[in-house]
Amino acid sequence: MTVSDTVIAVDRDTTAEVAGCHAGESVMRDAAANAGKTAQLEQFDQDYPKGPHDQPQSMCPAFGSLRVGLRMRRTATVLSGSACCVYGLTFTSHFYGAKRTVGYVPFDSESLVTGKLFEDIREAVHELANPDEYDAVVVINLCVPTASGVPLDLLPDEINGVRIIGIDVPGFGVPTHAEAKDVLAGAMLRYARSEVQAGPVARPAGLETDTTLPSIAMVGEIFPVDAITIGRMLQPMGLKAGPVIPTREWRELYAALDCAAVAMLHPFYAATAREFKAAGRPLLGSAPVGVEGTRDWLAHLGDVMNLPKKRIDAAINAQLSAIRGVLQENPIDACITLSGYEGSELIVARLLIESGANVRYVGTACAKSDWSIHDCEWLESHGVSVKFRASLEDDLYAMNTFEPDIAIGTTPVVQRAKELSIPSLYFTNLISARPLMGVAGAGSLAQVINTAIAGRERFEAMESFFAGVGSGAKTGIWTPQIISRSGAGGPG
Repeated sequence: MTVSDTVIAVDRDTTAEVAGCHAGESVMRDAAANAGKTAQLEQFDQDYPKGPHDQPQSMCPAFGSLRVGLRMRRTATVLSGSACCVYGLTFTSHFYGAKRTVGYVPFDSESLVTGKLFEDIREAVHELANPDEYDAVVVINLCVPTASGVPLDLLPDEINGVRIIGIDVPGFGVPTHAEAKDVLAGAMLRYARSEVQAGPVARPAGLETDTTLPSIAMVGEIFPVDAITIGRMLQPMGLKAGPVIPTREWRELYAALDCAAVAMLHPFYAATAREFKAAGRPLLGSAPVGVEGTRDWLAHLGDVMNLPKKRIDAAINAQLSAIRGVLQENPIDACITLSGYEGSELIVARLLIESGANVRYVGTACAKSDWSIHDCEWLESHGVSVKFRASLEDDLYAMNTFEPDIAIGTTPVVQRAKELSIPSLYFTNLISARPLMGVAGAGSLAQVINTAIAGRERFEAMESFFAGVGSGAKTGIWTPQIISRSGAGGPG
């Protein structure tokens, strides 16, 4: 296949409005709609409903899609967007351990207006589409190319046997980076489903010889040990753990589609859920965390699979006593507020409560979904205030109101907590990146939380020592010249 000489022009009036990436959400959305992206924006609104505010404060959403692409073997990931955005996303990706190159197709006002950017993207994917190196090439439109209507859907579906997947992930359409993971995961699953419908597909590498047991696909970027733990839980039920979505290689998508049921461990994967539903697979929410969470989840799964009650009870009984014992050996006696933007906040809060913690508030940047309802109801029945699409202001208000022994949250929440001498932990790196399921998860949080709480006296000593530094007249350096000129500051 050769690159076409045809140039696809983009509407000049639309592009002129959004040539800068600081045009504002309303301008961007209007421009994208005028450029033919209305259906895409409507799907985003349906999959990732916003409100009560427009958008939570978190990192660029496109990081989620980029992360999914970079974690997959034999997959090239290319960004199309403003240089400053690409720099930030690349930096963040490598900060979090990405070991693959991030592709970038640069543009200027002229190439954006004339449609040359699309031609450059198409040329780039042709150059990358080497079947000896890649199974797929992913192209991600950021805000400006999306608002300008750069038509990634006109890229060829495959080149030399390499799949080409183009997605729009604008900050004005996808609220959080967690939900952006779903944008790419869902697009890949849709592509794989079309391949399965067209005929036989390649066998996933490393698939067990015994394929007779029904498998349970798992949705969510979970800790690797959790997949193994769930697999052991399923054995007494005559089931096995299937692939985890997002997958690490393309062929795992086929095995995932071949599952008997889907566990929506992270509840915000709306596009992924839609593809599984289209494939006729039943879905269940929540996760096997703690005693009650594990019991309820296994019972629900058994009902979904129409298993005999004796087999369900055997699986439950094999887990509960061990989980209960680990929780009793690793208690958490603390008042906690918890917030984050990973989408696993509710199941973490459940585990903390079963560990003995008094969780007063849970804020998640993600929206409420069918798969989070059970966890939300359970938490509220235990006196927890649950806030979906929580803002930074919501999280800080909860921390100030409940005065917790420890605050678990995003970077600005942790920063504010330390200013108040409240022990705090960053949810993404220190809490969500741990085992949570079953026996392995039961004691995983106690040590880090109890250690942080034990350091409160150290925080108070530092606060006393540095009292007033960094605020008011003690902000920055006050030279005699500045003091005389401003009439403020001075020694103190």
